[in-house]
Amino acid sequence: MKCPFCGSIHDRVLDSRSVENASAVRRRRECFGCRKRYTTFERPEEMLLMVVKADNKREPFDRKKIWNGIDRACRKRPISAETMNKMVSEIENEVMSEYIMEVPSSIIGGKILEKFWNIDLVAYIRFASVYRKFGDIDAFMKELKKLKKEHIKRQKNKKIYSPIST
Repeated sequence: MKCPFCGSIHDRVLDSRSVENASAVRRRRECFGCRKRYTTFERPEEMLLMVVKADNKREPFDRKKIWNGIDRACRKRPISAETMNKMVSEIENEVMSEYIMEVPSSIIGGKILEKFWNIDLVAYIRFASVYRKFGDIDAFMKELKKLKKEHIKRQKNKKIYSPIST
């Protein structure tokens, strides 16, 4: 492994542990050259999953694209990087377990919206505005009304099914 500080390829592993449901290994390393410590993550190389876009173009599945979309929607929101990383990992694991060769991009976007619904409704709307490509204000307002209606419905269900009722 090449040291990110001095470029030396000589290091030692100080600690290794499984992360993300044992689908990756986190290694803490120390460079012999500059004595600085750094962390690496290793994931097994899996069979390449292709994402089928709306225009039928195909491109390799890219975890970073999911992260970038989630990060953009979460800007200036009280959502930690840890929560965002967990979202990305969950979506990646779901997609990899449900699809073998190809996955429609709409499935990935739907999974992101599903995760945002339970985390932050503002981030949900931000992501939905890009994902669903609202053409005008009316389309945006329609989505907001649908969101509000669903939110009220879920709030009522929480009260009805709550184990502690007053």
